[in-house]
Amino acid sequence: MIHHTRSYVLMTALLILSGALGMASANDNWPQWRGPSGTGEAEGNPPIEWSEDKNVLWKTPLPGLGISTPVLWGDLIVLTSAVDTGKDPAGKTSDPDRSGRRPGNIHDWIVVGFDRATGQERWRTKVATGVPHEGDHMHSTWASNSPVTDGERIYAYFGSMGLFALDLEGEILWEREFGTMLKSNEFGEGASPAIFDGKLVVQWDHEGESFIVALDAATGDEIWRQERDEKSTWSSPLIVETERGPQVVTNATANIRSYDLNTGELLWWTTGMTDNVIPTPVAHDGVVYAMSGFMGYALVAVDLSLAEGDITGTPAVLWTYDRDTPYVASPLLYRDKLYFFKSLTPILTAFDVKEGKPTFGPLRMEELGNAYASPVGAAGRIYFLGRKGAGVVIDAGNEYEILAVNQLDDSFDASPMIAGDVLYLRGRKSLYAIGAGSN
Repeated sequence: MIHHTRSYVLMTALLILSGALGMASANDNWPQWRGPSGTGEAEGNPPIEWSEDKNVLWKTPLPGLGISTPVLWGDLIVLTSAVDTGKDPAGKTSDPDRSGRRPGNIHDWIVVGFDRATGQERWRTKVATGVPHEGDHMHSTWASNSPVTDGERIYAYFGSMGLFALDLEGEILWEREFGTMLKSNEFGEGASPAIFDGKLVVQWDHEGESFIVALDAATGDEIWRQERDEKSTWSSPLIVETERGPQVVTNATANIRSYDLNTGELLWWTTGMTDNVIPTPVAHDGVVYAMSGFMGYALVAVDLSLAEGDITGTPAVLWTYDRDTPYVASPLLYRDKLYFFKSLTPILTAFDVKEGKPTFGPLRMEELGNAYASPVGAAGRIYFLGRKGAGVVIDAGNEYEILAVNQLDDSFDASPMIAGDVLYLRGRKSLYAIGAGSN
């Protein structure tokens, strides 16, 4: 059901700046897990079709296990992983959990750099070692938080294992620990940091004392910290630049909130989310869109030019929608449409943000299978990845049109990234570069 409270408002002064993008073309880099704009949109023109024998520029095996989305800056691709050493602290092998992993074993948390042109590993840095303090969801990993980069440093975040700043050669510059995160049902950790204007923001929502903190990106020194009355979430913060300065928008169960990036002051808030919030907000033209989809459905559009204090039931909430929103995958915002799945299923809705209503859907993408990865958009097309190796490309028009159905020998939970005309896919086993005319 759609609830309109006022017409769509355009804020001409808004730039979406969830990453630090001041010096490079958005077509060249992918500095955070939802891309240069934080919406999943890219400028390139990657292939529509691929397979193990078609349009694979290179394929590189990956160490350990992780589902974090890589980042790309210049000629360097960086991703994170957790490597099981095979032994517990007593020198034995611990018992497997229901997913076949061994949480009692010692693990190494690593950051790995790859050459963008060849896929060859350039460097590998172990940043932490130990036994995971609690279990993990059977479909998740102990390296699910995606790194971010500002082009000067890489920021690799492993939740309870710490936050690490590395230079582009893989040397550790500083590290910070925030404590031990206790997640609902031991579902594991997964939120990624956000960076803008030299400030790195971490959202720490769990079953203990939750907070949000901003650090100096160069030194790791704490700038501000705010307590949060929230339980476990897995959503990453979104930083948006507004006429009133940069804001940090957070998605969570009790409230959607926004903080002043420079001071940490709580600027506005509203209710409306479900339990177990995972999707990261997106924003464009002065409007923020937040959603979740566990044990219910919620989508809220907020006009930033009107948002101040408690905006629940005010004109700052442009509209709400309570159908078919995602549990795990974050939405894509592309050409004034939100693309999102229903809960954990491959049931797709394309939603017109100006009209506040679906363009098409919900409809089932039978070819895709279940999907955790978030979609990306480029060159008038939308790219989806499935958990069993399928890749489906559709036209970004007003009607649902499949352009290609592709298959690789891997499982994909990390979200794709696009830089130039190449699509990069992080699987459970390998990292792929998909480019036209390679074979």
